[in-house]
Amino acid sequence: KTKLEKLKTLKLLLLVPLTAVVAGSGVCPGADKKGGVATGAGPGYQERETWTRQMDFIMSCVGFAVGLGNVWRFPYLCYKNGGGVFLIPYLLIVFVGGIPIFFLEIALGQFMKAGSINVWNIAPLFKGLGYASMVIVFFCNTYYIMVLAWGFYYLIKSFNATLPWSTCNNEWNTPSCIEIFHQQDCSNGSLSNATVTGNMTCAELEDARSPIIEFWENKVLNISSGLDEAGQVNWELTLCLMAVWVLVYFCVWKGVKSTGKIVYFTATFPYVVLIILLVRGVTLPGAYNGIMYYIKPDWSKLQEVWIDAGTQIFFSYAIGLGALTALGSYNRFNNDCYKDAFILALINSGTSFFSGFVVFSILGFMAAEQGVDVSQVAESGPGLAFIAYPKAVSLMPVAPLWAALFFFMLLLLGLDSQFVGVEGFITGILDLFPGKYQHRYKREIAVALCCLLCFIIDLSMVTQGGMYVFQLFDYYSASGMTLLWQALWECIVVAWVYGADRFMDDVARMIGYRPFPWMKWCWSFLTPCLCMGIFLFHLVNYKQLTYNNVYVYPWWGEVIGWCLALSSMLCIPVSLLYKLFRAKGTLREVSAHTQTHGGEDVNSDTKVLRQLLCPSETVRCEGGSQLLELNQVLDYHTLH
Repeated sequence: KTKLEKLKTLKLLLLVPLTAVVAGSGVCPGADKKGGVATGAGPGYQERETWTRQMDFIMSCVGFAVGLGNVWRFPYLCYKNGGGVFLIPYLLIVFVGGIPIFFLEIALGQFMKAGSINVWNIAPLFKGLGYASMVIVFFCNTYYIMVLAWGFYYLIKSFNATLPWSTCNNEWNTPSCIEIFHQQDCSNGSLSNATVTGNMTCAELEDARSPIIEFWENKVLNISSGLDEAGQVNWELTLCLMAVWVLVYFCVWKGVKSTGKIVYFTATFPYVVLIILLVRGVTLPGAYNGIMYYIKPDWSKLQEVWIDAGTQIFFSYAIGLGALTALGSYNRFNNDCYKDAFILALINSGTSFFSGFVVFSILGFMAAEQGVDVSQVAESGPGLAFIAYPKAVSLMPVAPLWAALFFFMLLLLGLDSQFVGVEGFITGILDLFPGKYQHRYKREIAVALCCLLCFIIDLSMVTQGGMYVFQLFDYYSASGMTLLWQALWECIVVAWVYGADRFMDDVARMIGYRPFPWMKWCWSFLTPCLCMGIFLFHLVNYKQLTYNNVYVYPWWGEVIGWCLALSSMLCIPVSLLYKLFRAKGTLREVSAHTQTHGGEDVNSDTKVLRQLLCPSETVRCEGGSQLLELNQVLDYHTLH
């Protein structure tokens, strides 16, 4: 067909007549003058939702990125790596790796108006990046909710006059259980303490166990001897897991219109609780010593902290999961996502630093109560959330109140991260289906199937061997290695395949000005080098996975873990090779073809279409994402 016939064909396909273009008006057909999403997206495309107000987007990003990693993992890493000296590499990596990739993912979603898969239409050869992020966020959604189930279980148990983990008089306790032990009580080789169950010598204290540890391992987990011993299902924990999944479903099933409202509560209330706990914590004896242990720099550890600082940034900023891209896709086209990225980074890192004061004021109190150093009461991960703090609140007056407050905060911190992660996964899935597959309840059905599938997998984590399965998912499926690999390729594709300058121009079309060149330098050089360095260090210093530094995982457990990791990491090279082998022509011809379809309007027909839709090149068209969809329609009908 001639060019004129092709344009006539395209004209019939458009939902919005091209005659709506008024010469010199600078208004794109279908572009919402209030900043909404374009309506004329082409044949069969639904109008994309947008946030009711921009603050919905901010709060959703806060709810997703600010989670348990900020409240527990960051303070622990500060304690482990020399206190205040940890902030030096942490802040440096924030500006070299955290903020640039955080901004990159949000801007990509906003510009392309697509989820984590279709957003990589800017470089179709590397669409495997989208599939990789979907695999990672699916695994993350699957195992992360177990922390919420445990928190919900503890919250229910908090509504008792006496906390069940504060005494040794329960059916799950063993003869070696000891409620309170003071270092000064052990003198002359004997122990005299009225709270001790039975007579116990100082030599026997090595085998003594706290009631909170026995509650966690014998009651909550009922943990077996190893990964090969699944054991029975904990039905109380299963009901808690089911309740949390039902809650997540009804937070997500109606899309961002409802999610954007819920996060106002789930993202802000934890800060209220943190402030209350800080006020209570600093008034406890020993709190000063705990806080000083947290912030006092140990300069001798400055050379050792870089890897931990890098992995913490990628973990707490939720980079590489694709959920930030999905959240950004619901923004108005002209939203200033550059400014949003810095605001969200400040909130994220500020929350981490603030929560350290809360945690270590409590740990200082625990150390004073037991007569030991702070270093002997601080633990990381689930141990800190479900052992150290519950033990601390059991020593406070009105213990059930503080326990309920803490676990309610823990539940909210995880909930908003969970349902935004599910939202990101669902957005990517639904974007794969064009409008001709529309169904009235398509979203509701997709969310239900996702939640059901994750729940079925989670049943393996509520058994007696469930903790071993949980740790496999946590260490391999969404760990530092997979996130670093994902971030590395994102920077390479945007900076060197699509073009850093080209993407900077796209951002300028959206926000009205060009970001500081530092972003381009990071995408092109600094961030990829950082990601590669930390990634290689992980591989070189790889150690066999253990549980509590005692149980060593069997070889077949390691194989399962690496399969979880490679299931996302291999998506990128496998998808690239598949597209190259399926394409016709030489490698140079294939490369030229993909560059034509990568978002740059080198096709003359597309240039004519852009001139028809936006007569003035000096006017920023708010329907930019609509143009990209129309370009795809034109390319399909003219080249295929």
